[in-house]
Amino acid sequence: MRTLTSTPAKDGFRMPAEFERHSGCWMLWPERTDNWRSGAKPAQAVFAAIATAIAGGEPVTVGVSAAQFQNARCRLPKEVRVVEISSNDAWIRDCGPTFVIDTKGRRRGVDWTFNAWGGLNGGLYFPWDRDDEVAQKVLELEGADRYRTSFVLEGGAIHVDGQGTCLTTEECLLNPNRNPQFTRSEVEEMLRRYLGVTRIIWLGKGVYLDETGGHIDELACFTGPGQVALTWTLDRQDPQYEISHDAYQRLRMARDARGRELTIHKIHQPGPLYMTADEAGGIDSRAGSQPRKAGDRLPASYINFYIANKCIVMPLYDKRHDAAAVAKLKRLFPTRKVLGVATREVLLGGGNIHCITQQVPRPTGH
Repeated sequence: MRTLTSTPAKDGFRMPAEFERHSGCWMLWPERTDNWRSGAKPAQAVFAAIATAIAGGEPVTVGVSAAQFQNARCRLPKEVRVVEISSNDAWIRDCGPTFVIDTKGRRRGVDWTFNAWGGLNGGLYFPWDRDDEVAQKVLELEGADRYRTSFVLEGGAIHVDGQGTCLTTEECLLNPNRNPQFTRSEVEEMLRRYLGVTRIIWLGKGVYLDETGGHIDELACFTGPGQVALTWTLDRQDPQYEISHDAYQRLRMARDARGRELTIHKIHQPGPLYMTADEAGGIDSRAGSQPRKAGDRLPASYINFYIANKCIVMPLYDKRHDAAAVAKLKRLFPTRKVLGVATREVLLGGGNIHCITQQVPRPTGH
């Protein structure tokens, strides 16, 4: 693995869409008892179920600490590769590499600077030093050259169509706890350089009370060229109503990098859902970590799904809305099997399926 001093765009690389072909998927194993309740055992069971579902559609690798290696190896199916990687928590979408490819069949990775969603100004835990090394370690194991940048960005803050367009939110990427020295136009230029995009579509805020600071992967995502799924609610009293309607209006007015209007597919949110006293009581307290309290509203969204080669692995949380969300994704992805996993345990930790996965794209011609 080489560490490169150029940029992906300069070298002819682009970030492909998640719905393009993959060589595999990466995850990390949860174990923090100050984030995952009951010694992280319920969360581990759900992570194993998600890994198993994805493994039916593409190879899966799970990074695990030395202390948890044997436990994870026993809990995960044999077809899932388990490797020893230390990390501070399990959010590989955000601390792992963003892979880029070119037309010559090459694959490289962007190693963004990670500061736990805000560093000492609103970040969710301290320290985060091991998380910031995860991307380098994954790229080493994948044999992919590395672009290391001091630009602070998490993978959940961006979504691309693979044809030059990037979706993101102002709430996240313009937050001064990420890159305070950069103007909006300078942030756009960094996205062009490192993702190989030419058009950035800015939405406003992310999902209500999303503790990552407004990640796009909770709010909206590309499901195909010119196709965007958006979390939605009909309840005018819900703070999410204005957020989703503002996003809808921006998407209606937007054009992608190829000049197309966007078709917007609304998927009604679950809930609202809240943390119970039982759930909060099972989480250890620790200085420097995000407190979790009974009655906290959970940032639940059906948009936080993973697109694998042969399947869509999506969260299930709420019998009132699960079936409609499953049906909508089946229509949006007719060639893939839609697999639902009950993921409240992941939600309790602050994210969902997309947040704990990172695709490895298959280079063109492979």
